[in-house]
Amino acid sequence: MSQAHPEGDLAAQIGHVILDGGPEPGGQTLDGEDHLRLVRRAALAHEVSGELLQQAVTAARSGGQSWATLGQELGLSRQGAQQRFGGAGRRTGVADDAGPGAGSAERPDERWLGPVTAVDELGELELAGQLGWHTVEAGMFRHRMVRTATRWEHRRVLWARTTSSYLTDGWQVGARAFPWLYLVRDTGLPVEGR
Repeated sequence: MSQAHPEGDLAAQIGHVILDGGPEPGGQTLDGEDHLRLVRRAALAHEVSGELLQQAVTAARSGGQSWATLGQELGLSRQGAQQRFGGAGRRTGVADDAGPGAGSAERPDERWLGPVTAVDELGELELAGQLGWHTVEAGMFRHRMVRTATRWEHRRVLWARTTSSYLTDGWQVGARAFPWLYLVRDTGLPVEGR
C-alpha cells in the first residue's frame, strides 16, 4: 500500500538521503549501476534505522518503559517486543545478560560500569572520570570504560544535530546510544595516586 508523503515527512527525508549518494540529479533514466547504487544505499539506510530503533528501545528500557508499553508503541505484543529487542534477540549492542568482558578478554584498563540508569549514570560517569575512566560504549544499564592516566569529563546530549557540531573545546564522541551521544573530554590532569 503506497502512501503520499509531504516533503517534510520522515520517509521523504530518508529518501533524499538515499538519493544523495545515488544517480546524478537531472537524469531522466537510471542505468543498471544506478539501480544497484540505490539498492545499496537503501539497504544501508534500512540497517542503520534498525540499529537506531534498537538503541531507542534500549534507551526507553533504561528510562523505565515496560516491554508492554514498548510493544504497544511498536505494534507488537509485550513478548514480541522483548524477544525482538531484549537479550538474545538483539541485533546490536551487548546482550542484557553478558557480563564484564563478555565477547572479549577483559583487560585491567577496561571494565563495565553498571548497573546505571538514565537518572544516575552521569554522576557515576563523573566519579569514574575522576579516576581516569571514560566511556567507549553504552549498553543497556551500563557503559564499557577504558582507563588512562588522566581524568575525564563526560556529557550526555540529545543527538539532535550532526555529530561534528558537538566536537568543540576538546569534546569527542565516547559512545553513541540513540537518542543520546556520550561526549568525553580528557582534562589532561593526572589521576591522583596512580
